[in-house]
Amino acid sequence: MGRDMAGGADFEDGGGDTGTVVVTRTRTVAKRPSMYRVLLLNDDYTPMEFVIHVVESFFQKNREEATRIMLHVHHHGVGECGVYSYEVAETKVTQVMDFARKHQHPLQCVMEKK
Repeated sequence: MGRDMAGGADFEDGGGDTGTVVVTRTRTVAKRPSMYRVLLLNDDYTPMEFVIHVVESFFQKNREEATRIMLHVHHHGVGECGVYSYEVAETKVTQVMDFARKHQHPLQCVMEKK
């Protein structure tokens, strides 16, 4: 092995080059998007029937599922309505909050990273 004067790199000196080139590829692995839980928070003023209506309307739950979620919110202070990508979760939170304000209810809807 000898030293190249310009860059200090090693080079083959004995003519052993076979003409073979190795090409490496970088493989890109797509990362799954983060998911977000959309949660309703309990308060002492929003009627239960309104919460059921919100869950049915904005989260496409049937009456039984919506009632179960509403009761979970009522008894535990918080209830999960669904898990979505960031953009979808953000949109649902905004829609629910706007709808609650329009109907003069203090219902709170938030999102948290799963």
